[in-house]
Amino acid sequence: MISHVFLGTSDFERALAFYQPLLDALGLQQRFIDRDQPWAGWQQPGVARPLLLLLGRPYDGQPAVAGNGAMLALLADSRRQVDEVHALALHLGGRCEGPPGLRPHYHANYYGAYFRDLDGNKLGLACHAPEEGGPIQSPSTHSST
Repeated sequence: MISHVFLGTSDFERALAFYQPLLDALGLQQRFIDRDQPWAGWQQPGVARPLLLLLGRPYDGQPAVAGNGAMLALLADSRRQVDEVHALALHLGGRCEGPPGLRPHYHANYYGAYFRDLDGNKLGLACHAPEEGGPIQSPSTHSST
C-alpha cells in the first residue's frame, strides 16, 4: 500500500543526529546515506520492500515545513519500546505531543506516544500488542461506543 515516506529537513546533519538513534532503537536498518544530496533511508532488516523511510532536503530546494494534519507513526515491538523511544526523542530535543499511554478510543491494545522532531514534523510511536501477550485486537473487533 505505501512505498515510502519522505520527511523533509532544512538541516540534514541535525536531523540525522536526531533520527539515527531513534530508528536504531526501533530496530530499523540504515540502507544508505548521501551527504551530497543530502538524504538517507532506513527500513526493516531483511525486507526489500515495501516501506522505506527517507530523510532529506526537500527536492524543490525550499525550506522544509511541517504539514498541519500530517503524521507518521512508527511501529514499536512493545509498550516499553514506545516509552523508551519517546523518552529518547525528547532527550534529543524533540517536543512532546502526547505522552506514552493506552489510547482505547483507537482499540483496546493501542499504546502510543507522540512527538515533534526538530523541524516540527509530528511523529507517533504505536504498539498494538497487549502488555502481557495474547491476541492483538483489531479496531473492527470492538464497539465504538
